[in-house]
Amino acid sequence: MANITLKGNSITTIGHLPEIGLAVKDFALVNEKLEVKTLEDYDGKRKIFNIFPSIDTGVCAASARRFNVEAGNLQNTVVINVSKDLPFALGRFCAAEGLDHVETLSDFRGTFGDDYGVTIIDGPMKGLLSRAVIVTDENNEVIYEEQVPEITQEPNYDAALTVLV
Repeated sequence: MANITLKGNSITTIGHLPEIGLAVKDFALVNEKLEVKTLEDYDGKRKIFNIFPSIDTGVCAASARRFNVEAGNLQNTVVINVSKDLPFALGRFCAAEGLDHVETLSDFRGTFGDDYGVTIIDGPMKGLLSRAVIVTDENNEVIYEEQVPEITQEPNYDAALTVLV
């Protein structure tokens, strides 16, 4: 379990992020059209998983915007925003913000949070996903991972993007 904080108060996740050098597990996430997306849909691409509690918070929205900008400059890479938000809310946000370089997927009925170790198991955000970034290569092996220690902080974008250069 990862020990993180929310405004300085200790909270815990269900597990740990996938380790560098290991392959990530398959997933079943839902897009705004209620289509199920799996790891196979992104075969042969490098992946940045931008994981967060809810698109309706300032920090989560900021990370989605920042990765959208960065994704436009990345070759053979897909940015996948993941949260427990309903697919409709995620789609509405992306449309309103003009986010067209990222995929935004919901774990509202899946096990991604548990499988990737990011489900919060206590505190006021219990059941939501923690803020984390996982980057994989074309073979789905983890080349970078960051469990952001304080939920109200943005991830280290530069460190996540540097591994893709």
